[in-house]
Amino acid sequence: MNEELKKPYTPTNVETAIYKLWEDSGFFNPDNLPQKNGETFTIIMPPTNANGDLHAGHGLVMTIQDIVIRFNRMRGLKTLWLPGNDHAGFETQVVYEKKLEKEGRSRFEIKPEDLYKEIWEFTQNNRGKINSQIKSMGASCDWSREKFTLDENIVDTVSQTFKNLYDNGLVYRGKKIINWCPKHQTSFSDLEITDEERVDKFYYLRYGPFVIGTSRPETKFGDKYVVMHPEDRRYANFSHGQKIDLEWINGPITTTVIKDESIDMDFGTGVMTITPWHDVADFAIAEKHNLDREQVIDERGRLLPIAGEFAGMKIAEARDKIIEKLDKKGLVEKVDSDYKHNVRLCYKCSSVIEPQIKTQWFVKMKPLAEPVIKAIENEEIKYIPEHYGKISLHWLNNIMDWNISRQIIWGIPIPAKICDKCGNGFPDLKNEIKLCPDCKENLRQDTDTFDTWFSSGQWPFATLGYPEHSDYKTFYPTQVMETAGEIIFFWVARMLMLGKYITGKFPFSTVYLHGLVLDEKGRKMSKSKGNVINPLDLTVEYGTDAFRMAIVVGNTPGTSLALSANKIKAYKHFANKVWNASRFVLENLDHESKGEISSEDQSILDDFDNLTKDITLDMENYRFYLAAEKIYHYFWHTFADVVIEKKKKATGPEENRGKADKRILLILLENQLKILHPFMPFITEKIWSMLPDRTNMLIIEKWPV
Repeated sequence: MNEELKKPYTPTNVETAIYKLWEDSGFFNPDNLPQKNGETFTIIMPPTNANGDLHAGHGLVMTIQDIVIRFNRMRGLKTLWLPGNDHAGFETQVVYEKKLEKEGRSRFEIKPEDLYKEIWEFTQNNRGKINSQIKSMGASCDWSREKFTLDENIVDTVSQTFKNLYDNGLVYRGKKIINWCPKHQTSFSDLEITDEERVDKFYYLRYGPFVIGTSRPETKFGDKYVVMHPEDRRYANFSHGQKIDLEWINGPITTTVIKDESIDMDFGTGVMTITPWHDVADFAIAEKHNLDREQVIDERGRLLPIAGEFAGMKIAEARDKIIEKLDKKGLVEKVDSDYKHNVRLCYKCSSVIEPQIKTQWFVKMKPLAEPVIKAIENEEIKYIPEHYGKISLHWLNNIMDWNISRQIIWGIPIPAKICDKCGNGFPDLKNEIKLCPDCKENLRQDTDTFDTWFSSGQWPFATLGYPEHSDYKTFYPTQVMETAGEIIFFWVARMLMLGKYITGKFPFSTVYLHGLVLDEKGRKMSKSKGNVINPLDLTVEYGTDAFRMAIVVGNTPGTSLALSANKIKAYKHFANKVWNASRFVLENLDHESKGEISSEDQSILDDFDNLTKDITLDMENYRFYLAAEKIYHYFWHTFADVVIEKKKKATGPEENRGKADKRILLILLENQLKILHPFMPFITEKIWSMLPDRTNMLIIEKWPV
């Protein structure tokens, strides 16, 4: 028996050496696997943001995907798990801006090219650290194929997709109302906005013959249209287009009556003024009736000269002063102090989003969504859990055009030229266009970058070298995308749309969505709460295998998991049980005779065979939480507590009986190591190497069923 097995199991003494053994074997690379049938199985790893450390959520991602990969590798498939890192655009720039703030610097004071170089070095240093952390989780991915979202070939693919969309009329440059963060000075898509319920004051203001309601009096300087429903009898005496002179914040103005069916007659007084530059609904009305629109608040959240004496003030300081002036004019009817409403915030800094009208690049999403809608309805794409399919359909059926322009330095530059005279833009991948085709003016390079989700949405086919690389031809489409349910719209839906549009095939047929990993009290992890769990701290203390089991058992798809150190500690005890039981089997092994298997032993083997078939079915249907628990209970409560204990006491008149008893223990141990390997790869590979007559590593052993 191997001398190591006589000592207590110490994960830190085993894991690094085992991972190096796997890497050196070359079996992470599908080209080196001994498979003969050529059937492939592929997972493209969700690219890890190259701006920080792994957290417990990453640990769950790595564990689930590694389980799937190891299972299919052992089943004889040509299995590829392609790793990668994400430049993470805005996310990374925010992280770096916080670093700059601590150093007393601002990104607005640094030359764009210098800032880009700084962030590049920052992310490259992080990439090495993150990849080391991923390896420590036991991830058996093919590092020879590792990708970064800013790799030249990835950038080229993303840029070509932009050009293709433009040529097909699916990308356009338009002046529309967008979400704007005054702090970070960039636009966002609707998905990057969080809604927070707040209680604010609601003001009822006298506007000529009308009473209007608003929670934002600071926007009212630009209001010169009053809108009501055409069927509202209260305002039947007013006609569409009618001009009315009235006294307003800074003096007399002329307003125009607009009748529009979108107005809710039951809200407030049923009449409203509109601020098209700073409100989405108001912008829609202005577009419909071809109304003027004027900017009142600048990009930094300060009032413009149109506000007169209030110009230059921040919104928060101006609001009360504006109401005070209106009140002195007798234009404040009443104030409701308990107005509950949703306020739109930047998802990173919680600044109030200030809608602005800007010229941006947009993708027409409805034509891209239609094939995905049909595929989900026809169950060509399977969601786990199923209800996410219905959630996706609802979003896809109501999808809006996507603003893909970001006013940040860090990211993939939009490869286009802009005409400042007419506002048009033209994709220019080779820097060939000099004059505007429409007005013959000189063009300038677009300084915006792509929304990071635009590049990430092309990740499956871009990483595999679409369209000519052999990897694309061999491994695309992939089989499953495993990721967090919270990015189902950000990423999953966009991968489906762009993958189908570019390649003609959906990038995967199964979407497995896990929930959040919470702290032991069931709270969402955050740095401000101080409850963020670093998986590496736990794996050092309890072992990676114990962490992996703890994060999988009881973790049903789509639901959140409360993770505690005690649960991980319990699976460390299980690892010790596996080690000690294996020691007993190998200590009592008889190499010379196989003996005969009794009917009682055959029944034990048959029961285990049925269990293995059951576990295999769970694995095929992504029920890892059930499979892991069944393996755990069988090893501990049947194999260790019953079978081994019985064999310790077994005696028989037959000369070979004792040897046969020992043989069945070895058969059961071998096969349990196989089915446990995807979940606890380190300890199982180590024990496997100690078994007699081993010619293959466990990582490529055949699955028992």
